[in-house]
Amino acid sequence: MEESRHPAPWEDVLGALDGLKIADFSWVGAGPRATKDLADNGATVIKIESARRLDLGRRSPPFADGASKNPDASAFFAQTNTSKKSVTINLGDPRGAEIAKRLVAWSDVAVENFGPGYMERIGLSYAELCKVRPDIILASVSVAGRTGPMAGFRGYGNSAAAHSGHAILSGWPGSEPHMPPFAYGDVVAPMFLTVAILAALEHRDRTGEGGHMDVSQIEPMIHVIADLFADPPAEKPANSDPVMAPHAVYPCAGDDAWIAIATETEAQWAALCDALGSGELRKDERFATMATRKAHEADLDEAIAALTMRHDKNSLADSLAATGVPASAVLDGRDIAESASLKAAGHFVEVDHPVLGRSDMPAPPMRMSATPHHVGPSPCLGEHSEEVFHGILGLSRDDIATLTDEGVLA
Repeated sequence: MEESRHPAPWEDVLGALDGLKIADFSWVGAGPRATKDLADNGATVIKIESARRLDLGRRSPPFADGASKNPDASAFFAQTNTSKKSVTINLGDPRGAEIAKRLVAWSDVAVENFGPGYMERIGLSYAELCKVRPDIILASVSVAGRTGPMAGFRGYGNSAAAHSGHAILSGWPGSEPHMPPFAYGDVVAPMFLTVAILAALEHRDRTGEGGHMDVSQIEPMIHVIADLFADPPAEKPANSDPVMAPHAVYPCAGDDAWIAIATETEAQWAALCDALGSGELRKDERFATMATRKAHEADLDEAIAALTMRHDKNSLADSLAATGVPASAVLDGRDIAESASLKAAGHFVEVDHPVLGRSDMPAPPMRMSATPHHVGPSPCLGEHSEEVFHGILGLSRDDIATLTDEGVLA
């Protein structure tokens, strides 16, 4: 029986997934981003880690005060694992795997994103987990999935960018394939993983049956750009649109300041010319219609850039938006972190972390009136080991101490 304790303030709020129990074996990004959303919405997510093989997320910068040796100092890990609990289990020890099975027996869902075959090798395959809980839902995510000719392929999110067509479509016309600056597959795949988990829970509520969810990173990345394969562009489009012109980013006053502008109608084009104070643009026959603007797009972009560089990006974006022109200042990381609009909307939530201190953490990008989400801090390594092993699994403190000394719970 779990010991009574005073809940943290963020645990007082009942979320949409309150009561859902998840054994989270996942690490780095592809799995943890999905379980973060579940945890922020009320699920009890217990993250199974090991000090013997640290989650690579804990070793990923930036770090608090440059404390890269501290496993609890990574801002990347903190943002990707909010609202969870952490225990340490050495899964390479058969006794550790047996304790992990007990945790799965308590859980509704298990999540993992190890290389294909790892869970089988340590005795935690879907078939083995069904022996301890027949209706368990196991959600697996990998670069290429667990079926088909590429089953077993090992790689990271950028491998998915290469295989999905993202790299070949990115960059400037005539340039070599361009890899995204981060593992985009680690961001897209978790969205589909979350949908798969929620669908499996709905199925189990109706039938009593669990299941094994297999989500690849390559397929979701293809899914989000599927329309481009229906009519592949002859060359990389960069910032241009097949029809609209102007449709690009333009320089503004200041260092590395930019604004994104698009026009879809002649009324928007007229409003843009007025806002830029240029009657010459409107009179130029090359720019008289959408078709002629598209035909002279390079000259058009050069003319607009000469005008936008006189303006502050935020002021110009506000004035254009007020007249119905689709426009937005291009924000850098600091702009986003300090965005008053995002903070007012509740996207960033200030959370008290024992190492990072008071820090802004990203909240789920949806609002539910009856069951609001609530973002708690990410756990320190093994922070909840006694709470889980003694309070939930019923291990004695002496057994916990012995197993810890022997490297099983480590």
